[in-house]
Amino acid sequence: MITRKKERKKRSSETAPCALVSACALGIPCRYDGSAKSGLAPLIPAGLIPVPICPEQLGGLPTPRPPATISGGDGRDVISGRARVINQRGEDVTENFTRGAREAARIAALVGAEKAYLVEKSPSCGVNIVWTTSGLCPGMGVAAAALSESGIALFALEEE
Repeated sequence: MITRKKERKKRSSETAPCALVSACALGIPCRYDGSAKSGLAPLIPAGLIPVPICPEQLGGLPTPRPPATISGGDGRDVISGRARVINQRGEDVTENFTRGAREAARIAALVGAEKAYLVEKSPSCGVNIVWTTSGLCPGMGVAAAALSESGIALFALEEE
């Protein structure tokens, strides 16, 4: 007997592949300041079913929220426990960021996503560049690192 869950997954995979997409890139106002990123949605390839994610919200942080930066490395270092995420008020929000990263990876597995299109510079979603306490630096955000470790191919969305 096929369950409804399996039927839904089968139908969606027959129509088009799913890909995780930073929710703010799809116009959802979930960034730290309550805004969305405009102009990035056209950079997502046609033919994909976008699955919007905001790892910071998935980790339990509100919108709006104080901006945060990574201290002591990048997202890979946060996941391994060698770095922390600190917001502008000096509060340690590492657990929220790691929880959101785990949830993003779980969602990717649930929908069968093999790709993620993430907004660059974010301490969660940055693929190549992230905000750290030293400013913009090469590296990955926390969710990007977790997705990469899960075998998800990452693509950076950034404004020209």
